[in-house]
Amino acid sequence: MLIAIALIATLILGACGTPAETPIEPEVPVVEDEPSVETATTLRIWADEQRAPVLNDLGAQFQAEYNVEVVVENISGVRDQFLVAAPAGEGPDIIVLAHDQLPALTESGLIAELDLGAKAAGFDEESLKAFSYEGKLYGMPYARENLGFFYNADVVDEVPDTWQGVYDLSRELIDAGEVQYGMVLAGTSYDAYPWMTSQGGYVFGLDANGDYNPMDVGVGSDGMIAFGEMALQWLEDGILSDNLDNTTAKSMFLNGDVAFFMNGPWEINNLKASDLNFGIAKFPDGGYPFLGVQGFAVNSMSENVLLAQTFLTEYIANEEAMMALYEADPRGPAYLPAAELVDDPYLQAIAEAGENAVPMPAIPAMGKVWGDWGNALTFIFDGSKTPTEAYTFAQEAIVAAIAEDTTGMVNLPGSWQIAAGFECEWDPACAATAMTLGDDGLYTATFNIPAGDYEIKVAHDGGWDTNYGVDGVPGGDNILFSVGTEGEVTFVYDPETHLLDIQLP
Repeated sequence: MLIAIALIATLILGACGTPAETPIEPEVPVVEDEPSVETATTLRIWADEQRAPVLNDLGAQFQAEYNVEVVVENISGVRDQFLVAAPAGEGPDIIVLAHDQLPALTESGLIAELDLGAKAAGFDEESLKAFSYEGKLYGMPYARENLGFFYNADVVDEVPDTWQGVYDLSRELIDAGEVQYGMVLAGTSYDAYPWMTSQGGYVFGLDANGDYNPMDVGVGSDGMIAFGEMALQWLEDGILSDNLDNTTAKSMFLNGDVAFFMNGPWEINNLKASDLNFGIAKFPDGGYPFLGVQGFAVNSMSENVLLAQTFLTEYIANEEAMMALYEADPRGPAYLPAAELVDDPYLQAIAEAGENAVPMPAIPAMGKVWGDWGNALTFIFDGSKTPTEAYTFAQEAIVAAIAEDTTGMVNLPGSWQIAAGFECEWDPACAATAMTLGDDGLYTATFNIPAGDYEIKVAHDGGWDTNYGVDGVPGGDNILFSVGTEGEVTFVYDPETHLLDIQLP
């Protein structure tokens, strides 16, 4: 490692033009109470609030040992900020992100291909695949995550291995007054996916190389419709709660109102801190979740690409660093030597529930799936569409969105769209509600909207991969607005601040 760092530092300093014939003086040792020697270069890392503290500690150790400063910055919305900063030469050398956020970055040429060398054998195969795109590796994984089937161990002795068994046990518990509902969903798409896959539902099929095929959309498949019909029946029978909100679902489970719900390892610590006796099981009928992978990627525009890659492969890819990351935010390590050191029965149960998990599709087309896919279950629950109508409608909308080039589109998806007479709702690819870029650099759009209360967000490129909410926060809360009297509402969006100005009639 020392040789590698010294070699890179020499190349960097060599740009100063030291003549070959000039003898190099020996390094002067640091004397106590005197200023330390300046570092040859600096590595800058962007991470979120969970990872930043531990990376700060690791960076301090790295600097002390190799005289290379590591600056770690806590950045919210890393990917969206990076998309703006990197092309301008203002981005970090390394970013920490989830694998499914890579497509927008690799498509823009902002991420350097990564060679882990002999260290690649130390990572689990699915995690490496998740950070690969078109056969090339663009990141070093460090943690895996997937949903598990959580249950209230005070009322459930043994988890049935079929959904019919879950239904029957739930009926017994409800009739005995042990719970209010058998199960609650924490969302309409990702959070329900294991139930969908158990019925044969899928999002994208695979091509001959085993990569996701954006031309094979399965949201309207027979399996997805079968799930919708089953969920509706459970809802009508009082087995399944009508809630589809993540926060409420967690509260219902924590309070003992339901026997089952599907969630991930990020919820384990909250439940451990409560008095609830809980367990985690595999999904009934062979259902499997999506696999999410957290990892590091290197800025291709950086002047320190080689140094950044060396820092990752030689200083992060080891048991000590990986265990420090695990302890800061407990998720299953993707680095196998570290995974063997983890002794947590709950994480082990999560891993078993995800034995057949498939990586979240890290392809640009996935950004055009979320809205319509998620809306389908909402339509089923509110009775506005049958399961067949809901998922068929979603399938057609997604296929059309993928076929249409929406690169550069800035849109205003929200509840107002259909109220204003457009055949879309919460649709980031709806051509009728796209904004227009003016000479002043601002995007504007004016629509006649009926009186009422509405929610809205700003979305880029016809999908949900890049979106902004309240206060211009990437992926932030929905923006609320009320129209007192029907009339023309003008929206003005600033792409620099990501703030949306709503001018009411």
